[in-house]
Amino acid sequence: MMMKKNKAIRLRVAHINDTHSYFDPTSLQLELTIGQQQYAPFVSAGGIARIKTRAEQLKQQALQDKRGFVFLHAGDCFQGTLYFSLFKGEANAVMLNQLGLDAMAVGNHELDMGNLPVAEFAERIDFPLLAGNWDLSHERQDKPKTLRHNPGVYSYKPQSKSAQWLITHVDQESVAIFSLALDKMGEISNPDLDTPFVSCIETARHTVSEIRKAGINKIILLSHMGYEADLDLAHHVDGISLIVGGHSHVLQGDFSLLGLGQKDDYGVKVNHTYVVQAGFHALSLGHCDIDFDADGHVSAFNGKNELLLGRRLFMDTSMSQSWHEDEYQVVRQYVHSHPHVAVCKKDPSTQQLLAMRYQAQVREQQKTILATAECKLRHVRIPDELGGSDLAPLVANSFIYTLQKNGIATDFAIHNAGGVRNSMAIGPVSVADIAGKILPFTVPIGVYEIQGKYISQTLEGAINNAFNNGVEGTGTGSYPYCSNLSFDYDAEAEMGQRIRNLAIYSPLKGWQPVQDDQYYKGTSSAYTMKGKEGYEAILEMKGEGQVTQFSMSDCFVCYLQDKPEVLSNVKSRQMHI
Repeated sequence: MMMKKNKAIRLRVAHINDTHSYFDPTSLQLELTIGQQQYAPFVSAGGIARIKTRAEQLKQQALQDKRGFVFLHAGDCFQGTLYFSLFKGEANAVMLNQLGLDAMAVGNHELDMGNLPVAEFAERIDFPLLAGNWDLSHERQDKPKTLRHNPGVYSYKPQSKSAQWLITHVDQESVAIFSLALDKMGEISNPDLDTPFVSCIETARHTVSEIRKAGINKIILLSHMGYEADLDLAHHVDGISLIVGGHSHVLQGDFSLLGLGQKDDYGVKVNHTYVVQAGFHALSLGHCDIDFDADGHVSAFNGKNELLLGRRLFMDTSMSQSWHEDEYQVVRQYVHSHPHVAVCKKDPSTQQLLAMRYQAQVREQQKTILATAECKLRHVRIPDELGGSDLAPLVANSFIYTLQKNGIATDFAIHNAGGVRNSMAIGPVSVADIAGKILPFTVPIGVYEIQGKYISQTLEGAINNAFNNGVEGTGTGSYPYCSNLSFDYDAEAEMGQRIRNLAIYSPLKGWQPVQDDQYYKGTSSAYTMKGKEGYEAILEMKGEGQVTQFSMSDCFVCYLQDKPEVLSNVKSRQMHI
């Protein structure tokens, strides 16, 4: 039987990633220079209803131009806001179903709480869920819900060492789409032990080979590996036309005139592969037009990321200047005419569904004010020339405080920087700010007993991981912030001897050197207690420790309710009560 001859096609790909339950628009402050004048207006950016509007516009334009159209999500829709804290994956399934997605990749945050929430999500969505290097072949079948036999889940095929792939048709020509998540999913997330992730690069090579054997030469990789890993894979694996990425929150394109950071131009080309990524938190949408020749090569590529904005601008009332009407129109025109801005209305049906099903409960949480921040409390993962995180040590302090209030005494707290997700702005701080923005991950805290020498090893391992200092790290999120502990880190010392002057604070004795063989009682998130991302030494704890019913946000809310003054008394990153 003769194989059908391939032909040239024209395709438009729209894409989003790392939306993290940001269904509402975000109030985003821009930094503009028009002539000699500085402006810092606020705009209403993104949100699920604007994404719906813009995606439909792009789809209709593609149809008019006789292009195929594919809409992809590159993973991490879970976590991030009160919509997830209150409704878990159900709200994401309902709202993402409105978008008309053709496929979504599994991200690491989908698996923060194990496989069950993903299995429930996969049953609710009306688009395929792709995870081509996730081996479900030995998944136990006695679980409440499983993924292995869900036909909408495209996972790893151990026999061919390749990913299952999705086929979409453009003018009767097949385009294959497969997905990969980063190799270290088991370290930075919580997939069940019976469902491991396997090598990205090897899976990609075998998958491209299998797809080509099937007579398909137009291949898209939907990636949740991270931007640098996407670029690296394009160096090592031939035959992929486009990598649509996520995980690292990269907004490609020049947004500098709006005061937003710049990484690379949109659509970086590595060998014969284009790599795209579209930012984070549902602020923006990327789209590219790709022309394929009959051999599957990209003969033309054109696209961009667009910041999705509402029509109105709002003046920064903290600045002394006021705008005249003609000045407002100049600023508005400047923003709206930016080549990477799309002004679009919210889709009415999507907005109505969000309001009817979920917004009321979220708004109620937003009304509960805990404290007032008199200055901005910034969060950085790794200390810089301005110092460390203002917030992460406070969060660590809240663990000790909440446990103490509930009759559980602890000596110290360690919290990984990645557990805090945003800085805190000046003004009133609500429950929603804490549970929806600062500490959006629904992770409980735990307590454990551990010898002093392993506290030192835990701190060093976490910092080594964050700095890639002698190890292959998993990211800066592992950097440890502490309460009741102080130490110095010597990056030039031999591995195992980099923590110096480790001391612990006691209300009775003040600061005392940590003794190697003495046991101390610590508290950290249940995630950190699993020993991931450089925290392996914490597994030397006595027994398995105890996980409490208090989440990270529960602790911080309790702390601010009882001690709101702590927001105006931030002195150093190593804190104690």
